[in-house]
Amino acid sequence: MLLNTVHHVAIIVSDYEKSREFYVEKLELPIIRENYREARDDYKLDLQVGDTELEIFGVNNPPERVTNPEARGLRHLAFKVDDIEVAVKWLNDKGIETEPIRFDEYTQKRMTFFRDPDDLPLELHE
Repeated sequence: MLLNTVHHVAIIVSDYEKSREFYVEKLELPIIRENYREARDDYKLDLQVGDTELEIFGVNNPPERVTNPEARGLRHLAFKVDDIEVAVKWLNDKGIETEPIRFDEYTQKRMTFFRDPDDLPLELHE
């Protein structure tokens, strides 16, 4: 197979500064690159998540998600963690609400969800 790993995941946000603060300050994802793209009048922020990059696009007036989370396209973004209880406490201490921890019957691992400033579902998965 020629596909080795996921290089990046891209999301479009409605409020660049609010989302930048969430992903960089609260989630503490390191910045790889940050650029204002004058031709598009938007921002592109590349963040490091392990061996993967998360691209944040700050676009003016993006359309709303049709349904949550069952619309065609990205359903949610999942982050792998070593200890879900530690990760949940870390998020909660930063004022980020999480759903109750539950058990994934297929992976046999614990998981939970939280939301970004645009209400995008984000998952923690052991």
